[in-house]
Amino acid sequence: MPPIRILIVDDSTVIRKVLCDGFAGDAALEVVGTAANGRIALAKIPQLHPDLITLDVEMPEMDGLETLAEIRKIYPKLPVIMFSTLTERGASTTLDALALGASDYLTKPSNTGSLDVTLRQLREQLIPKIKALCETQPSQRAAPIARAASLRPAIQRSAVDLSRIDVLAIGTSTGGPNALAELLPGIPASFPVPIVITQHMPPLFTRLLAGRLNSRSGLTIREGVAGEILRPGEAWIAPGDFHMTVERKGATVVLALDQNQPENYCRPAVDPMFRSVAKVFGASALAVVLTGMGCDGTNGAQHIKERGGQVLVQDQASSIVWGMPGQVVASGLADATYPLSSMAAEIGRRVAMKRNSPSVAPRPITAGTRKVVVPGRQ
Repeated sequence: MPPIRILIVDDSTVIRKVLCDGFAGDAALEVVGTAANGRIALAKIPQLHPDLITLDVEMPEMDGLETLAEIRKIYPKLPVIMFSTLTERGASTTLDALALGASDYLTKPSNTGSLDVTLRQLREQLIPKIKALCETQPSQRAAPIARAASLRPAIQRSAVDLSRIDVLAIGTSTGGPNALAELLPGIPASFPVPIVITQHMPPLFTRLLAGRLNSRSGLTIREGVAGEILRPGEAWIAPGDFHMTVERKGATVVLALDQNQPENYCRPAVDPMFRSVAKVFGASALAVVLTGMGCDGTNGAQHIKERGGQVLVQDQASSIVWGMPGQVVASGLADATYPLSSMAAEIGRRVAMKRNSPSVAPRPITAGTRKVVVPGRQ
């Protein structure tokens, strides 16, 4: 298989050299060119035919966002990884880039004090992203995913056996911000259950993401805060560098945050959240695994299935990377697979089940110290 052809676009000579050195030790990667700004990069793309571009955000003459917009006009499917700084401005610009069609992003290593440490961080964080994004050709995407030996096949249940859903838990990574931006506006403000979300992102990024999603959705969407009570129609996003879980406090369910060891190299990670949801809500849990790299969420999905809950995954065709959802499917844990465009409707359908049927006894949702009774079930 030929190596992945990479074009590096960055105005810093040091960064360009660091990236070239970082890729040099991997036979699966080949740097076919570099560019100091977006204008030069646009001229080189048709000459070099790269498989992927790393693109700095801040550059002279033509910055990263302008360059990305032009790339997407001509090359809508070409993978682009943005390089940004771990600052408020960098986080905001990165979210702008993702909205414009960037495939993924990476924050530049800072204050490592060592070139070796910087190279190691780049190799550990960037190279897996490149390989995941470039394994999207139909012949490769259709290849079976290795099944995790520790996981058992899920027991599939008929629709009549499904319990009433009292929580929605969503896990996602690469491609997640755009997937959430499409999914959440499709869920109405009157949604009768709370939503908890883990998106792999660093601090600052998660707060800004929650704010953007909140402004475009009928739901109330915020970054998670320890001790907050889960209420219908509200969504919480795990804050960067913290695992977010749920726990029962008397008659209510609240959020909990911790900085336990990363899982699947991530903090926040989906697995701890899913496991806690399974423990607290049991068969009343609905988990959704969206686009993302790696296998985070599979272990947690198994816990949800073992407690009788439901697991849906985004389909391969609509995912930027079918790693996380694909692993759930390969492990036999998915109840069903849906394109992103259909996911909100399917979530709504499943949540509505057993809520309006006269044959089901009323069951109020406890929200704080108030009892919220589902309409039509008094």
